[in-house]
Amino acid sequence: MQFDQAMFETRLDAMVRDKVEQIVNAMLDEEADLIANAARYERSDGRKAYRAGHYGRGFTVKAGRLALRIPKLKGAVFESAVIERYRRREQSVEESLIDMYLAGVSTRRVDDISQLLWGERMPSQTLSDKL
Repeated sequence: MQFDQAMFETRLDAMVRDKVEQIVNAMLDEEADLIANAARYERSDGRKAYRAGHYGRGFTVKAGRLALRIPKLKGAVFESAVIERYRRREQSVEESLIDMYLAGVSTRRVDDISQLLWGERMPSQTLSDKL
């Protein structure tokens, strides 16, 4: 019996990414419950807002690209303490991209490296616009 290290690391990375995605989505739903002052489908007199579904959003973290389900609310604005509004990447990922660029790595090479590390392309124009 042989041990395939590459396959093990790939599956482990996928498992970590899936768990992180589940946890963050659960945290977002919990925040929506707190803002609405009621759980999903709960009938309550103290309700401040109503659930209006979710919208999908990609978010890049060290573990890779997450598919988040951001709750929508009627009657209140959903602002998360977990993820800033309009943020697409974790701060450490953005810092890594900037550090690579400042170290003299070409924008095309940064794009290739970001694809390998996080599964997300970083077009050279986007990187140039950030700096």
